Amino acid sequence: MAEAEELPRSIVRRVVKDKLSRCSEEGEISVSKDGLLAFSESGRIFIHYLSATANDICKESKRQIVSAEDVFKALEETEFSEFVRPLKASLEAEFRKKNVEKKAAVSKGKGDEQRKKRKMEAESSDKGEASINDESPDKAEGSDKSEGEEDDE
Repeated sequence: MAEAEELPRSIVRRVVKDKLSRCSEEGEISVSKDGLLAFSESGRIFIHYLSATANDICKESKRQIVSAEDVFKALEETEFSEFVRPLKASLEAEFRKKNVEKKAAVSKGKGDEQRKKRKMEAESSDKGEASINDESPDKAEGSDKSEGEEDDE
């Protein structure tokens, strides 16, 4: 088995232990190395089987990108239809969470942009006042002459 195809052991261990502890009244349950390997390999095979089925559904629809709907149909086709409802609920919750985070980031970004804009405007108006105050009357009178031009008087 290629390393790139292996599921991360820490995630498999966490998922298995979490699920087993919820199912058991005895508390935490230990899982042997070969037990974790069996779970990992089973998960990998299931993912390959489900993705191949979803890909076939996608190709039948003459599309090249597998969508969540293709995965739902693949679950039904492989007789795992009981997973469709919880999966949809999980995806909707994740989608809502990401939208809330995105909106928060956008509104924070807009506030930052407005503060930067006000700061730049204030700095430019301060510089404008400073250059007017720094200009001497002699400079102002000779401002219509180009540099290097001398008075012919």
